[in-house]
Amino acid sequence: MTNDRNSKDAQLTGQDCQKQRMRLRPSGGYRTLRSFQTATVIYDATVSFCDRFVDKRSRTVDQMVQAGRSGRQNIAEGSRASATSSQTELRLLNVARASLDELLLDYEDFLRQRGLPQWNKDDPQAREVRAVGKRLGDQTDPTDRTDHAAYAAWLNSKDPAVVANALICLIHQANYLLDQQITALERQFVEGGGYSEQLAKARIEKRKRDQADPPDQTAGKALTCPQCGSLMVLRTARKGANAGSQFWGCTGYPKCKGTQKLDDAR
Repeated sequence: MTNDRNSKDAQLTGQDCQKQRMRLRPSGGYRTLRSFQTATVIYDATVSFCDRFVDKRSRTVDQMVQAGRSGRQNIAEGSRASATSSQTELRLLNVARASLDELLLDYEDFLRQRGLPQWNKDDPQAREVRAVGKRLGDQTDPTDRTDHAAYAAWLNSKDPAVVANALICLIHQANYLLDQQITALERQFVEGGGYSEQLAKARIEKRKRDQADPPDQTAGKALTCPQCGSLMVLRTARKGANAGSQFWGCTGYPKCKGTQKLDDAR
């Protein structure tokens, strides 16, 4: 499915866009997203938490690890999909959000079922964890934002309650960041439309440019078909070895199949 979509995109954007490798919408770059960086810390710390504090025979281990992985992976997949589908990106970010919510409940269950205290938002340690996230978020260089060491004082603790509470704080931070992303994407979709709309708009604008400034204008007269003498128009090949390239085609098509290469018309 992805290969077919990329092939169609290349045909519709034309030869010039192929040469310059232009894209209507950016994609990727998820490694610099604060939500992805925070989700990476959560996933790695969850693997360690389950290994240290949860019975390996329990199904909870697999459920928690998979929820942490899903939160991280769906942020990355959503970012990759952003070039071709706003709806897919939004859907995947919401999946990431739901996975982290599931993991949040697992940590809350862990504390409640063992009679361990859960920090409230004004607890000094909770405020310290949030302060680390804010400090990392304010950095202009995002290189070390996913570094486990920034939270080592809590995540490497021998007390499972400290580790679980710190991860609850991190999950709340990641969910807040995802909510901001989702809101921004929804606003962009409403204001700018989806990928299909932008692609159609770009194609219409290109046709207008081609009609306003055809290559044969330098000769001072319209280009005519070498077979029947009718006017010729600029077309784009959609199939075959020359898919995506442009050529001059007779306006009498399909009765007349006269064509002429762009270079020959100049």
